[in-house]
Amino acid sequence: MSVRVLSEADVRRLLPVADCIEPMERALAALARDELYNPLRFVIRPPGVATLMGLMPAYRFGDESAYALKAVCIAPGNAARGLDSHQGFVALFDGETGATRALLNAGALSAIRTAAVSAVATRLLARPGATRIAILGAGTQARAHLEAMRAVFPDAEVTVWTRTPGRASLLAGVREAGSAREAVAGAEVVVTTTSAAEPIIERGWLAEGVHVNAVGSSIPTTRELDSATMADAALYVDRRASTLAESGDYLLAAAEGAIGPDSIRGEIGELLIGAVEGRRSERELTVFKSLGLAVEDLGAAEAALARALAEGAGVEVEL
Repeated sequence: MSVRVLSEADVRRLLPVADCIEPMERALAALARDELYNPLRFVIRPPGVATLMGLMPAYRFGDESAYALKAVCIAPGNAARGLDSHQGFVALFDGETGATRALLNAGALSAIRTAAVSAVATRLLARPGATRIAILGAGTQARAHLEAMRAVFPDAEVTVWTRTPGRASLLAGVREAGSAREAVAGAEVVVTTTSAAEPIIERGWLAEGVHVNAVGSSIPTTRELDSATMADAALYVDRRASTLAESGDYLLAAAEGAIGPDSIRGEIGELLIGAVEGRRSERELTVFKSLGLAVEDLGAAEAALARALAEGAGVEVEL
């Protein structure tokens, strides 16, 4: 059995963030139409160990059925090693025969598809013509989200804050802020891409009508947004079931009594197919809570693989 293997460099070259936006729109809309199956991720957390492993499967029904599986290890200490915190692969399988079709670098694919989904949410929920964007964080996700936000608002000024002064210089063409509060002041779009365990944003710092993409926390015990922000927001998510089970931004605010399941206005896919309403006014605070879904990995991996096959990119191996 011949399998196409795409390295980190292959994935980044074949699938720029801007080119992943439409595949993510298709994947999320298909999920909302029940054309895809996306169970909750399975997470392995060995006791006393800082790392974890996540397994994220997905399936597409229909004539072009397919399976995808992301197996990824999260190593928080990798930043100090100069490595991506996400290490692993995404595998694509034929939905009928089960044959393995491709293996792709998971770190690159995760960064690209996550940022592309934020771009989808920003297109749908941010006020048109934004000129000021704030990104909190300067790591892998921040770099990918800088591409994503520039794809949506190419002329906007971007301000970046990071807990390590000077690290914003890793991002081209941005202004560095001295604090998170300074970064978000007056911003029309805010993106949080940090590893913070406690809120880094307070409701009173945010401008009227801002849209927030909350990306950094994907486990139940950490969050980037305070409860007041979550309570005031028109809240959109990638998947309700995932949010209720996995999102610290949601679960910790809910534990404080600030929000509940009815606080979720809709999924991004539902918004794409017109099943829920979007922003109600220019003054409304909107929040997209991103967790990342296996169906996004499936859609992004297939987009990258299609280009690889067209160009003869990657390496063919016998498995």
